[in-house]
Amino acid sequence: MIDATASRAAWVRPAGTAPVLDVVVPVYNEETDLGPCVRRLHTHLREHVPYPFRITIADNASVDGTLDVARSLATDLTGVEVLHLDAKGRGRALREAWTASPAPVLVYMDVDLSTDLAALLPLVAPLISGHSDLAIGTRLARTSRVVRGAKREVISRAYNLLLRGALAARFSDAQCGFKAIRADVAARLLPLVRDTGWFFDTELLVLAQRAGLRIHEVPVDWVDDPDSRVDVLATALADLRGIGRLGRALLTGELPLRQLREQVGRAPLGPPPARVPVGLPRQLTRFAVVGAVSTVVYLLLYVSTRGVLGAQPANLLSLLVTAVANTAANRRLTFGITGRWHAGRHHLQGLLAFGLGLALTSGSLAVLHTLAVAPARVVELVVLVVANLAATVLRFVLLRYAMHHRRGG
Repeated sequence: MIDATASRAAWVRPAGTAPVLDVVVPVYNEETDLGPCVRRLHTHLREHVPYPFRITIADNASVDGTLDVARSLATDLTGVEVLHLDAKGRGRALREAWTASPAPVLVYMDVDLSTDLAALLPLVAPLISGHSDLAIGTRLARTSRVVRGAKREVISRAYNLLLRGALAARFSDAQCGFKAIRADVAARLLPLVRDTGWFFDTELLVLAQRAGLRIHEVPVDWVDDPDSRVDVLATALADLRGIGRLGRALLTGELPLRQLREQVGRAPLGPPPARVPVGLPRQLTRFAVVGAVSTVVYLLLYVSTRGVLGAQPANLLSLLVTAVANTAANRRLTFGITGRWHAGRHHLQGLLAFGLGLALTSGSLAVLHTLAVAPARVVELVVLVVANLAATVLRFVLLRYAMHHRRGG
């Protein structure tokens, strides 16, 4: 565990002030570590966090002296509360504690405090300001510093890759025990989360993402707890079942995602300025891919017909074939237009771009053959590639104007 607590004067808070943060610490049979960890957390909150806080110890049906230790801490430390549950389950404990909390920002962290507490204020600040809806600590960011064994490292990365593939998750670390959520968002999401165990926060994050909520990620320093009580195999199997169940619910439309997005999702951005066309970065990327493939096909056609037809006829044939295919591919893949909607007009625009490309490439060949009677084939191909790049820029401008402008009308 990393102790980042420095000695400084505690923040002065009015007595009886309602908490802004409620830091929930779920525990099960932690009678040895609970006291030192909660006292360190309390000191850090008192000295480094300028907001009223509460610490809620959520006892998950412990069978040792954990509950007695928790009650003793609540007696000794101001702002420490105890919630006792008769059934196990981290998810169940978080649901109960967050639902009953009066704080507008709800936090969860593991009792071992493996995550450096210096990341706590960066975790909650975007929620307090309203910039974000949820926040998670991530051990997988490039700037994170993590100390743990190879086994846990591989399992964690494999799990998050699985989430990306199976549930299209865009957050980087679902399992880090260091998360926060706004209470108003939690009130909407929690009734839809079915898991009561370790898959609870993954399910919560997937629902939040699908609802259009903003998830803030904080790189953390994290040191593995060698005395962790987590049963890795049982947890992995439960997570796989959870992924399957949640995936089915998403595919079948069982979850009311549209209503959820309308209730808590962020409103779409207003129309962009005229100088920032809609979807331009994505269109440029797809157009570049289509253009690269077209260029390769063009060069292959040119090389295969050059010896039979000669340079200029081979260039004409190769450019014509790839121009038609290029327009069709960009129409569908780059600009998202299907069917016959203005297809003839688009292909006419494509032929105009073809004419400009032909002028550039033929002109380049003519200049090259004027300068050198029998230029090397490699030089000829390089000149054509450069001319095609210039023609590609013109093609994008023409096609985007034709397709995007017409759709807007």
